[in-house]
Amino acid sequence: MRNTIKTSFLLIVGLLAVSVPLFAHHGNAGYDNKTVTVKGTVTSWAWTNPHTFLKLDVKDDKGVVTHWIAEWNAPSTLVNFGITAKSFKVGDEVTITMTGMAKTGAPVGRLVKAVFPDGSELSMGSER
Repeated sequence: MRNTIKTSFLLIVGLLAVSVPLFAHHGNAGYDNKTVTVKGTVTSWAWTNPHTFLKLDVKDDKGVVTHWIAEWNAPSTLVNFGITAKSFKVGDEVTITMTGMAKTGAPVGRLVKAVFPDGSELSMGSER
C-alpha cells in the first residue's frame, strides 16, 4: 500500500512537471496589438519548430542599425502557404509587417507579411 502511494505521488508530480511548460507556451501577455512595418536586410531565417524566426537588420534615418526578430508559425503550417526553408536568404532586402509587438519595446513581433523589392509577397492571408 505504501509503495502504491509513493508511486502514484511520483507519477502525478512527474506529469505536472512535464505539462506546466505546455500551458505557458502560447501566452500573449508580453505582446500588444500594435502593427509595425520595417525594411531591412535578412541576417537569419530559422526554419525551426515550434516557430520560425526571421531576423533582419534595419537602419533608421540616422544610419543606426537595429536587429529585429520576427516570429512566424511552424514550418508545417507555413508550407501550406508556399513558404519554405529557402524563402529567405541572408542578404535579402525585405519589408516586413508585424503585429503583436513586444510590450517592453524590444524589436520583436509576430510576422504577418513579407514583401520583396520585386513586389512578390509572402503571407498567410491573415493581415489585419
